[in-house]
Amino acid sequence: MLKKLLPLATPLLAVTAALLLSALFIFATGRDPVAIYGKMFAMTLGSDYGAGQIVFRATTLVLTGLAVAIPFKVRLFNIGGEGQALAGLLAAAAAGTALPEGTPPLLAITFCSAAAVFAGGSVGLFAGWLKVRHGVNEVISTIMLNFIVHAFVGYMLTWHMAVPSTVHTTEIIESAKLPMLDGLLGIWKKSPANMSVLFALAGSLLCYIVLFRTRTGYEVRAVGIRPEAARYAGIDARWHVLGAMAAGGALAGLAATNLVLGYKHYYEAGLSGGAGFLGIAVALLANAHPLWITASAFLFGFLEYGGLTVNAYVPKDIFMIVQAITILMILALPKLPLVKRLQGLLSPRSEP
Repeated sequence: MLKKLLPLATPLLAVTAALLLSALFIFATGRDPVAIYGKMFAMTLGSDYGAGQIVFRATTLVLTGLAVAIPFKVRLFNIGGEGQALAGLLAAAAAGTALPEGTPPLLAITFCSAAAVFAGGSVGLFAGWLKVRHGVNEVISTIMLNFIVHAFVGYMLTWHMAVPSTVHTTEIIESAKLPMLDGLLGIWKKSPANMSVLFALAGSLLCYIVLFRTRTGYEVRAVGIRPEAARYAGIDARWHVLGAMAAGGALAGLAATNLVLGYKHYYEAGLSGGAGFLGIAVALLANAHPLWITASAFLFGFLEYGGLTVNAYVPKDIFMIVQAITILMILALPKLPLVKRLQGLLSPRSEP
């Protein structure tokens, strides 16, 4: 039982340590940490609008977190979630404005979502191809692709797609818009939470099933754990590298369903808000497990929006520090002698 709970120990300790350290920062500003956290909970989880804001932010983070987690299973570090998400956002907006009015909603939403998935997946696939064909380190290639995509999207918006005197595209057609959960189910009133949360949850579940319940997933994990043994068993790692990077990019691109189809209904400069980069932190905290990513994304969504709710009392940057400390603790805790010794005691002993 203890062995099964051990993977959860590091994230829980990291979050606890980060919250305790942030309490010291809050105290240094002359405020009561308990009172500040109390206000955060009351204005987020304690209200319909606040809870909806967390759901809305977490929806994007689940998808960008999965974009990092899937390639991580084959020992690839996808830093390109931001660029892949940007490509998906612009593609969804372009598809939504190109469709004629009167297009059936199912067809319009599917077409826009497919455009976003294709755009994000293409950027991820290109980085995977550079890795397989030319041995280019995926960290370098995805970082560079972030700059390239950002510049391309900025050019397309400024010179070809923006409504005059604005920094956003034309609004997508009505039938391509995802319904808000407020109007559909009467929950999280007046918040931007929309039906794309179902896409995020379905994506998380589907990734779990593929990775842990299929032969393909077994091969992917084998390539990541023991690449030499996998190659000896006849597994072609190159195809799994390409597939993992393409899948990661596609999931990042799918964030357009939340931000474009569900929220803004157009693309505007800065719409991604750095969610692609924050997805790295989400995946690290969840140990790249598809189901844990959902909980990790909701935690980061809470910290992100919670910091805004108490910004009048303490700087919201404190809660950005909490996010950073959490990740540093995730990386540092497994290196501590006590944690190493505990892992050694709980790991299976080899037979003499």
